[in-house]
Amino acid sequence: MSDCLRELLKTRPYLLADGATGTNLFAMGLQTGDSPELWNVDHPDRIAANYNSFIEAGSDIVLTNTFGGTSFRLKLHDAQDRVTELNHAGAKVARECADAADHTVLVAGSMGPTGELMEPMGALTKESAVAAFAEQAQALADGGADLLWIETMSSIEEVEAALEGAATTGLPAVTTISFDINGRSMMGVTPADLVNLYENSEHPPVACGSNCGVGASELVVAILNMGNASDKEENIYVAKANCGIPEYVEGKIHYNGTPEIMAEYVRMAIDSGAKIIGGCCGTTPEHIRAMREALDNHIKGDKPTIEEVETRLGEVSTGAKAQNRGDMSVLDGAVSGGNGAPRKERRRRRG
Repeated sequence: MSDCLRELLKTRPYLLADGATGTNLFAMGLQTGDSPELWNVDHPDRIAANYNSFIEAGSDIVLTNTFGGTSFRLKLHDAQDRVTELNHAGAKVARECADAADHTVLVAGSMGPTGELMEPMGALTKESAVAAFAEQAQALADGGADLLWIETMSSIEEVEAALEGAATTGLPAVTTISFDINGRSMMGVTPADLVNLYENSEHPPVACGSNCGVGASELVVAILNMGNASDKEENIYVAKANCGIPEYVEGKIHYNGTPEIMAEYVRMAIDSGAKIIGGCCGTTPEHIRAMREALDNHIKGDKPTIEEVETRLGEVSTGAKAQNRGDMSVLDGAVSGGNGAPRKERRRRRG
């Protein structure tokens, strides 16, 4: 397996990932409830424009427009029989854009959650999940993806199924979890739990981290907590925070993060230990340009304290603070049942 991430990191200390997909496609005319993946075939010019906007802003990694590309998610749009077609198309367009760029750009095949609960909490079996992820992963690989990017996950069990499915392609994989409930995922997973999987999985990812969530401050602390969970300097951590907090403005969702705030987030993420940094929901090419400048000009400093994170980026939840202190007594009962605790699963989309 070629580890393209580590190879590229040999040429520079940090990599800049892209921003939001949904936010920018909505600006191009995508309607709420529509499947963005269908645009890979119906409007490949618009998908290429989205990819190119982030490449031109300085991204080193571009995620494909395939977040909802499993048969389970596409079934919501009666497109469950088009998994190979839609994922292959999304990767192919990204590959063409990356190959035409004036700098090295890695194509990361985006693989989001199925939207189903796995056994024993739900009806989804491991075998069915692995098969669905393998089908998507193979189409992304055949379309030209350099690596697979398993994102916005909330369950360790689903991450493991996605990693097993991704492994059938021989491509390296990255996995990120969304820590959005008091320092945990919806299914109770902590940053330390993710690091444990990263270091001990049968099919280990080449990098792990967090995306989406409830803001840059919480995500930066998640990176700090990952670093506290392991002393392995070779670990690669990924930070892909939302661009501020969503607000309704004139009937539309708007994220309040400014380019200046996202640039500050980049500096703090680097100091906290992240080596790959990007943006999630609400992050536009304008934000990515500011983040590129910050990444190129920042000299890594000491790890920030929680107080510094709150001063510079905003409030941090009690649970995330407790994890940072190693005070597990505060966490007991915060999410009933620990890692396997059921939370109401939300069907959400990156960006």
